[in-house]
Amino acid sequence: MSLPKPVMRGLLGKRLRFHLPIAFTLSIISAIAFKYAVTEPRKQAYADFYKQYDSVKEFNAMREAGIFESVRPSGE
Repeated sequence: MSLPKPVMRGLLGKRLRFHLPIAFTLSIISAIAFKYAVTEPRKQAYADFYKQYDSVKEFNAMREAGIFESVRPSGE
């Protein structure tokens, strides 16, 4: 009793017809999950931060701390 020969002709096409739709579907699901699990909360966090952010107040605080070389603190 001998083993039957493996069918090699058309094997790549047969495997691709099975695996390609699965890979495509999983990649779309992963992209959608990443969008709603990571990017949307990040965009919301940035929006919340910049609603309350005062750039002039931050500039004055950094100027008073002496961070800038071209702008002197108001005490000097």
